[in-house]
Amino acid sequence: MNTILLGDNLHVSPLGFGGMALTPVYGEVDPAEALRTLHHAVDAGVSFIDTANIYGAGSNEELIAQLLKTRRGEVQLATKFSLVGSPAAGYSDIRGDAAHVRQSIDESLRRLGTDTIDLYYMHRRDVRVPIEETVGAMAELVTAGKVRHLGLSEVTAPELRAAHAVHPIAAVQSEWSIWSRDVEAQVVPAAAELGVGMVPYSPLGRGFLTGTVHAQDLGPGDFRHKIPRFAVDAMDANQSVVDAVRQVAEQLAAASGRAVTPAQVALAWLYAQGRSLNATVVPIPGTRRAARIDENLGALALELAPAQLEVLGRAAARVVGFRARDRSWVSVGREQQDGDA
Repeated sequence: MNTILLGDNLHVSPLGFGGMALTPVYGEVDPAEALRTLHHAVDAGVSFIDTANIYGAGSNEELIAQLLKTRRGEVQLATKFSLVGSPAAGYSDIRGDAAHVRQSIDESLRRLGTDTIDLYYMHRRDVRVPIEETVGAMAELVTAGKVRHLGLSEVTAPELRAAHAVHPIAAVQSEWSIWSRDVEAQVVPAAAELGVGMVPYSPLGRGFLTGTVHAQDLGPGDFRHKIPRFAVDAMDANQSVVDAVRQVAEQLAAASGRAVTPAQVALAWLYAQGRSLNATVVPIPGTRRAARIDENLGALALELAPAQLEVLGRAAARVVGFRARDRSWVSVGREQQDGDA
């Protein structure tokens, strides 16, 4: 599979893999199946593997370490720091101080069993610490050889510009999908201007856009209970978005004579949006099953017609419920706060 350039001369596979799905945030996970899925991803050409120190309280990094033992040279490895806690149990703090940066990288390197991280992200912004200080500490890791490239997650456009002035930023990771388009207003244009790639997490709407997730499917420990748009009433209202995605999938299947899934349409939409906004886009859908990786890769061959993009755009305007419980944790929340000031 050909690679594409994110930013700062970092080349990755055009589709990545989000590791959080391999921890019990959406239900129980079989570790053996999880490892098989990781190996299948690399076999299929998905070499950009994304994790974080808080996924499974470090267990996700330890799982990926088993892959890296024999395949480190085939993987562009990304991990993150700054959140304290876990998705399942909740977060107790965000830390962007230099001491935490240095401590976190050493802990992640030990769990991952590697000497270097290809892409090291600030997971969320610690507003108590100037972003220049956090990125300055991250830049020291590049000098020390512990990290090759730097990334940021859920930053605003001004935060990205301030960080990029300290050290080149290779990628910004933010939620971006048909039903989460707020980053298109400010963040994506800033990234495109600076030559920074966009890495959309939850590009399938945490599974909702595939049409396979319903309120009754969410177990008591499912992380999605904490997200407003996954409240029962919101999920019912948002079914119209899924219907639009399915409609486009059916049109494409009829025209091509082969199966096309809602997941493939959702990913193809992201690539189309990236082209329209002059931004490099590398989505990182996560899954526990190897077959889903093959399905997701099918999106690379899909081309959406203008009329189909219009249908999906109208559906996006009808989304009910915000994408995060605490708006200040994501870029649009701080953009709105700044606008109110």
